Amino acid sequence: MPQLCFSSGDYPSPLAGVDEVGRGPLAGPVVAAAVILDPQRPIQGLDDSKKLSEKRRVELAAEIRDCALAWSLGRAEVDEIDNINILQASLLAMQRAVAGLSLTPAIALIDGNRCPQLACPSRAVVKGDSLVPAISAASIIAKVWRDEEMIRLDAHYPGYGLAQHKGYPSPAHLRALQTFGVLPIHRRTYAPVRRLLGEPSGEVD
Repeated sequence: MPQLCFSSGDYPSPLAGVDEVGRGPLAGPVVAAAVILDPQRPIQGLDDSKKLSEKRRVELAAEIRDCALAWSLGRAEVDEIDNINILQASLLAMQRAVAGLSLTPAIALIDGNRCPQLACPSRAVVKGDSLVPAISAASIIAKVWRDEEMIRLDAHYPGYGLAQHKGYPSPAHLRALQTFGVLPIHRRTYAPVRRLLGEPSGEVD
């Protein structure tokens, strides 16, 4: 398993870590976060949000929001995902997250292999959510925030199991789509949804 191996001395300060969550779900927004950690207030246990339990993610998200020098969330909505595709929507959400920071970063480190267009220098870091603490922090608060939104949406759209699968294409979600139909929060360009709508599928799966 990759270990956090980042030295803040490698880059100018302040440094923002940026990550997104929600590329794979059939429903809901894609959410990104940008975090500038405070070197004087280190946070123990940061890691890729997918490797942490839900309880631990929630605990760390609260600590990150309390201890970070700055943090911000950005999102792209379902209609934007359908109009510009999920990759571009993810980059847009990250762009919005960085733009919302109360401090202007000297550089932004982006999880993955693509960088959004930003007002500051940026660098893509493959597996950055497991290697760079600020990116790990961004992945955690983005994941917690999006999960909480899907739980709220579950109350509006009962029967789809959104609180459990968070919009991902689980068997239960696919059965609910077949039974109850497509909701306004579903991504119409994703193949399982397109098939139910009777449109050609295959662009996104």
